[in-house]
Amino acid sequence: MEFETKILSKSIQEMLYNSDKTVGTAESCTGGRIAEALISVPGASNYFKGGVVSYTNEVKENLLGVSHELLEEKTAFCEEVAKEMVLGAIKALNVDFAISATGVSGPTGGTPSAPVGTIFVGFGSKDDVRVVKLTEDFGRDINLAIATNTALKGMLDFLKEHTEDLKKEA
Repeated sequence: MEFETKILSKSIQEMLYNSDKTVGTAESCTGGRIAEALISVPGASNYFKGGVVSYTNEVKENLLGVSHELLEEKTAFCEEVAKEMVLGAIKALNVDFAISATGVSGPTGGTPSAPVGTIFVGFGSKDDVRVVKLTEDFGRDINLAIATNTALKGMLDFLKEHTEDLKKEA
């Protein structure tokens, strides 16, 4: 695991460890890398509940509740699916926050509307989900590393904006 990933994961741990808030993941193209990064930090069991690797549309629909119509109409490679994956993970895993990733990491599988390197990472809460679109192709391994770090950085920034929400409830 690269240094930046470890720093981001440790920073998330520092935000969540002493709160009563939890996080989970819903990953497609990253295949569990975001979850792996989060649990690499000692004490992750205080705030990380689990993750779903939803590599197929069937799993996105059945476990995360992503709309079949959305997947048919827009494919899995879109902002809306990344948002529905976050919301689905929050519900399925019973967590406060979730992170998602869906896209085309390469080297094949791209389409005209979603060429290789198009990855959507989502993060947020049930009331506020944000998505970042990545569009550069640096090769599969680098695409996945960038997606993982972008997702972690997005979640960290989101948590920093919501520090009031991280205080333990009495």
